[in-house]
Amino acid sequence: MGFKKDFIWGGATASYQVEGAAYEDGKGLNIWDIFCKDGGHIYENQTGDAACDQYHRYKEDVQIMKEMGMKAYRFSLSWARIMPEGTGTVNEKGLKYYDNLINELLDNGIEPFVTLYHWDLPYALHLQGGWMNPNSPSWFYEYAKVVAEHFSDRVKNFFTINEPQCIVGLGYQTGEHAPGLKVGPSDYFRIWHNVLKAHGRAVEALREFSKQPVKISMAPCGALYVPETNKPEDIEAARKANFSLPENSIGACSWDVALCCDPVYLGQYPEDILKEFGQFFPKVTDADMKLISQPLDFLGQNIYNAVTVRAGEDGKAVRAARYDGFPQTAIGWPVTPEVLYWAPKFMQERYKKPFMITENGMASHDWVGVDGKVHDQARVDFMARYLGAYKRAAEDGVDLAGYFAWSVMDNFEWAYGYSQRFGLVYTDYNTQKRIWKDSAYFYKNIIETNGENL
Repeated sequence: MGFKKDFIWGGATASYQVEGAAYEDGKGLNIWDIFCKDGGHIYENQTGDAACDQYHRYKEDVQIMKEMGMKAYRFSLSWARIMPEGTGTVNEKGLKYYDNLINELLDNGIEPFVTLYHWDLPYALHLQGGWMNPNSPSWFYEYAKVVAEHFSDRVKNFFTINEPQCIVGLGYQTGEHAPGLKVGPSDYFRIWHNVLKAHGRAVEALREFSKQPVKISMAPCGALYVPETNKPEDIEAARKANFSLPENSIGACSWDVALCCDPVYLGQYPEDILKEFGQFFPKVTDADMKLISQPLDFLGQNIYNAVTVRAGEDGKAVRAARYDGFPQTAIGWPVTPEVLYWAPKFMQERYKKPFMITENGMASHDWVGVDGKVHDQARVDFMARYLGAYKRAAEDGVDLAGYFAWSVMDNFEWAYGYSQRFGLVYTDYNTQKRIWKDSAYFYKNIIETNGENL
């Protein structure tokens, strides 16, 4: 018992975080180029202009993944590298880069899992209102059509959008991420609806124009809850908490799992959100919901941590206090391995699709030791605990399809710049030298044994 023989072990990155070459070979500007350039938004005003320079070093990085034994690489395409203005003209040099990367992966036995959109909206589209513009789903359809026509002869697996919660919540509600806006409730829910419709339009384009059968999903995240004990009432309270608002606020909506996944997998917006915020929604038609809820092939989810709850006197979830000194990562996120048991279990019960971790990992205080190596014991322990819980979910009958470690290498961590290191491989940003961390060797062994030694 354990992980299936065809379980997919992979690693993940995103275009703006690793590629660099921000102004090369005809790439257009994206909202992160401008957000970083404007200053005041990113740690020490750092930018992704160079990042990990994967644009020039992809062969080296693919060899690292091959040596680690990774079966798959989840990476995102830069929309503005392929279509500099977001629509219209296609940049052949941009296509060529991704051709080279995809071919290099396939030549080394690594399956490409392509994410269409990981937050880097072409700036030209932002100037037209970005995701607030009712034409944004059509823009995304046009882009997805180009991707399907050009890459689907070799790429069999696609994710449409990474973490809509962060796109809307951090990009348009708190302003922490590009484009750095703070919109009101009506615009907020209009953006949500447009992003979900854009997902639907991309699914249409991928199904219609792909040159072979493809598998499609999305990669959301969200606030997750696990039970304090195995008492039935605690388990039920945690289950309900995962798909309901903990409080009636826009901020809570941004991290609500159901706001994203219910429309996509169940074809309807959550009742609690409509009850509290329905007056702010744009007109939602049956055709919209049919578009948003087209069948997907699996359920992707980015998971890092959870809140522990127990059942209160009324049966509703009550947050359990964390003990003093509760473990946390370098970025301040709690270490809660049990989330990789409970979240897949709860989500598969509700959405009834094969489950895949599309991101999981931790930021650690990593540096090169006096022996020239990087000893990230905290990350090794983190992976052992989280993957152990994930394996337990498989043994309890949850249909698990794969796991993508975040991240293959240290990279540009959005508003945190280069201050947070999530990688299995250490990146020296001054020299672009890559150094395997202890966790990379640990993960290599996990892959070789298909997790049997967990």
